[in-house]
Amino acid sequence: MIKPFLAGLVLFCALAAAPVQTEKNATDLNASQTPLEKQISTDSTLHKKKIEQLLTQKEAIDKELLENNIWFKIYSNYHTYKELIHQKKILDDTIKLLEKRKKRSKQEEEELKQTKQESLILSGKLQLLKEYETDPFKKFLMPPKIENVPTVENPLAIISAYSYREKLHSDQIAYESRYESLKYVLENLDKKKKTIEELLVLEPENEKYQNTAKEIDEQIKTFASVMEIFETTKNVYVKKIDEIKLNLKNDIDREINKTIQIGAIILVFFILLFVIKYFVRRYMSDNERFYIINKALNITFVTFLLVILLFAYIENVSYLVTILGFASAGIAIAMKEWFMSLMGWLTIIIGGSVHVGDKVKFVRGNVEYVGDIVDISLLRMTLHEDVSLTSLMQNRRAGRIIFIPNNFIFTDMIANYSHAGLKTVWDGIDFVITFDSNISKAQSIAKEITRKYSKGYTDITRRQLNKLRSSYSIKNTNVEPRIYALIDTYGIKISAWYMTNAFATLTLRSTISVEIISRLQEEEDIFLAFPTQSVYMDKDVRKPLQGAETKTKTERTNNAGS
Repeated sequence: MIKPFLAGLVLFCALAAAPVQTEKNATDLNASQTPLEKQISTDSTLHKKKIEQLLTQKEAIDKELLENNIWFKIYSNYHTYKELIHQKKILDDTIKLLEKRKKRSKQEEEELKQTKQESLILSGKLQLLKEYETDPFKKFLMPPKIENVPTVENPLAIISAYSYREKLHSDQIAYESRYESLKYVLENLDKKKKTIEELLVLEPENEKYQNTAKEIDEQIKTFASVMEIFETTKNVYVKKIDEIKLNLKNDIDREINKTIQIGAIILVFFILLFVIKYFVRRYMSDNERFYIINKALNITFVTFLLVILLFAYIENVSYLVTILGFASAGIAIAMKEWFMSLMGWLTIIIGGSVHVGDKVKFVRGNVEYVGDIVDISLLRMTLHEDVSLTSLMQNRRAGRIIFIPNNFIFTDMIANYSHAGLKTVWDGIDFVITFDSNISKAQSIAKEITRKYSKGYTDITRRQLNKLRSSYSIKNTNVEPRIYALIDTYGIKISAWYMTNAFATLTLRSTISVEIISRLQEEEDIFLAFPTQSVYMDKDVRKPLQGAETKTKTERTNNAGS
């Protein structure tokens, strides 16, 4: 029992002492190494760490070039295209070699079939990369196209000039960013070259590093030539842009100064126009004269403005006249109505047949409009419809604004109630009395009443007609009321004509009508006629002798109704 216990204790002590002995042996071994051996061991560790660090740095550069730079992607695609071309050439040579053999083994047939399939696949890939066949960097080396530079010849062109300058600036920034990206590629390639050179120092016999160094030299050579072309192109482009910007700036400044000067002239003239209108409005009570002067001032201002703009912004007026001469025929046909309206406006203004404020009747087809002319523009007259006999009997509407094209003066009927200063017109009232009424008395009553109410208008008309004799051949200047007795269906129609205000005919007509009816109703020997039928039963229907007893109206007129 004691012996096994002692054997286990000895074994445990031996195992416990083994690590201590191992550590002691290692310590003794290290102690036994020479300083040169220790230096070699340390250098080997640092060597491995340095290689790993350089490889990590190379991978980071490769990743940056491939992922974040369009130039290296283009080069990579271009390099891939060249490799595919080389591979396809090898495959095509192999296909030609196999096809030349008259007798091919089964293995060779399979190889030919597979080679053709691979060649077909490569052809598809080459088609996708066709743009990288020649000069793949051309599209990125070419600067943005400079479009036609706008000419600053009017204020509106200033906006387009500023917009064009901003576009040039943005294009220049985009182009310079391409240059910076190409410059960044060369900087990274230089870093990568230095990294590979350090790796070759550490491992000079490594073929992979040697091939990579040759590839980098080729890349640097390619991008250096591209960089040289880019710098030349960029310098020319920047100088061209600077020249255009400077010219645009000068043109914009010149046009702004010109616009300010023209604006100042127009503003001064506008203020003068406003002041003149203010004094005219203040010291002129005649609305018609004020309207004419106001219209003349407006036309003068517009004409002055057009002349200023014409001579300020049209460099070659003769060129404009030539163009308008060639285009006049087409313009006349296409804008016939407008052209005729302009001619109508000239006829109205020069001829003086219609003025603003005149009362006119305009007939178009079967429709008549009577009202006052409130405006005459280049293309149309504006008529304010009045309450008149026409609106009362036909239209049953009044107060509308009617627009009459000026060319209608050549084709339609326009009657002027107040031409050449005339403010009065003839108006008539008709009433019918029976055949056995006292016609002379009815005429006298009508003449008395019309003369009474139209006396003032009669005197005004007489004076106006005397003034017009120097301009018109007016023979009949009798303006006294005229009374006519005419045979009508149901009796004698008395037609009373008198002078009245052209702008208020219905008012006087209403007054005279009421007065005439009142006077006729007071007379026992005057009877108003209307559609009736008289029936006489066993009586003498002959007209009674003069002096016979006058019968009452009830006895003489029977409304039989049948």
